[in-house]
Amino acid sequence: MKIKRFDLIVVGAGPSGLSAAIEAAKSGLKTVVFDENARPGGQLFKQIHKFFGSKEHKAKIRGFHIGEQLLKEADEAGVEVVLNATVIGLYQDHEVVVRLGEEVHHYKADAVLIATGAAENMVLFDGWTLPGVMGAGAAQTLMNLYGVKPGNRVLMLGSGNVGLVVSYQLLQAGCQVVALVDAAPKIGGYGVHAAKVARTGVPFYLSHTIKTVEGEDHVTGVTIAQVDNHFQFIEGTEKHFDVDTVCVAVGLSPMSQLMKMAGCAMEDNPKRGGQVPLLDEYGMTSVPGVFSAGDVSGIEEASSAMIEGRMAGTAIAEYLGFITKEERDRNLEALNNSLSGLRQGMFAPANRGKDIKETEEGIPISQNLLHHGFVTDEEIMRFPGVTHQDRIHPVIECTQNIPCNPCQDACHIHCIKIGDKITQLPAVDTTKTCINCGMCVASCPGQAIFLVNEDEGDGTATVTLPYEFLPLPEVGAKGKALSRSGQPLCDAEVTQVRTAPAFDSTALLTMKVPKEYAMRARFFKA
Repeated sequence: MKIKRFDLIVVGAGPSGLSAAIEAAKSGLKTVVFDENARPGGQLFKQIHKFFGSKEHKAKIRGFHIGEQLLKEADEAGVEVVLNATVIGLYQDHEVVVRLGEEVHHYKADAVLIATGAAENMVLFDGWTLPGVMGAGAAQTLMNLYGVKPGNRVLMLGSGNVGLVVSYQLLQAGCQVVALVDAAPKIGGYGVHAAKVARTGVPFYLSHTIKTVEGEDHVTGVTIAQVDNHFQFIEGTEKHFDVDTVCVAVGLSPMSQLMKMAGCAMEDNPKRGGQVPLLDEYGMTSVPGVFSAGDVSGIEEASSAMIEGRMAGTAIAEYLGFITKEERDRNLEALNNSLSGLRQGMFAPANRGKDIKETEEGIPISQNLLHHGFVTDEEIMRFPGVTHQDRIHPVIECTQNIPCNPCQDACHIHCIKIGDKITQLPAVDTTKTCINCGMCVASCPGQAIFLVNEDEGDGTATVTLPYEFLPLPEVGAKGKALSRSGQPLCDAEVTQVRTAPAFDSTALLTMKVPKEYAMRARFFKA
């Protein structure tokens, strides 16, 4: 049996695997990437939203565009990517066994990187096996890869970032999200993600979970009920919804089976998502030459996975003698600084499970946001991005310390300032004059920035908001302005719709409302 050899074998063509392969190949390693899917890129090609972070983290770029960039980089670096290739074994001496079609092939390398990512968790409830119950990632695959609506009336279980983001994408696909439900007492994901779902009118039910899903051969309804502090149902709190789809977004678990097979030392670490390998400072497991990066070694965002991948590729290049220790350390220092920027703020891995009451600036966090998905009119005024001015001005409803600063870079007039620390709340400099270019609105990954003229002089005000639904309303279209809670607030008329390549498919919709609603109207419904 002939065994083909490489310097590096990467298992998984997702964000971390491709990033590691690129970095290694640039250092001269003969590198191959195996992936069981029909197309590379992992989760990136399902992610149509814009990323958080800073410019170095590819902030304000949509996930699938980042995937395209990585594939181009891999091709230019000479990385061989083999698809529809299921790795079924990792054995002694870095022997990797791969199923290609009906054949089994054996490969060897001087180093192996496991970047297999994570799989969706599932919870059990009556009716969980009915057709129409699916993971949120599966729904995202149907919508964003294949252009198929998962259903018409959908209930989402889970309020982490995946549940919030996919709920919004279900709305974009034309589905009705009847409710967003979570057994936890507080929303688990970014507040800006929750807010953009809430202002479309989707109700949140915290401290609730699914009691039963009804149907014979497919989902026809779902009943939820409130739970107590021990997650036991409270009788008499049941609520029923007619739905044809239930999406489940209750976390991810690392797909670490290959490392167990290889004999790598493992630990059960809930903060990292479950069974993960023990790694040294360079991402190597207890088995010499076997490395790990991305979600398989701890659940984080794709931005972090890409940096981890580049770190692993650099470490492997030094381990195999393609670069010096000095080159490795210099590269790793820059990458570590970049990664540490993403691991700050309320949602940092070190803060998981903590009950944080205030922002880094000492501002009380909106409890209404945590429990209902939106900041109240009274709460919003305490944040530095929300000001009153007698001219058009940005209103930034970013109320949590998350690692993100593209709004600061987008404003060439410097109306918006964040400061040196990427997690600081954005503030508005009232001494600067906004020119209404709209770049801040389009650049915000959380869709949390609005341009407001509180008094047009005729009893009306105008609100410019990010709009990512099709078809776009036409100028002159009449409808309702919705509040932050998604409730109808007042009559509204579209006065302008702006699109531009620089906005990257985020339209800027300007609506006219009575001026007393200028600081409350946050969505347009035709």
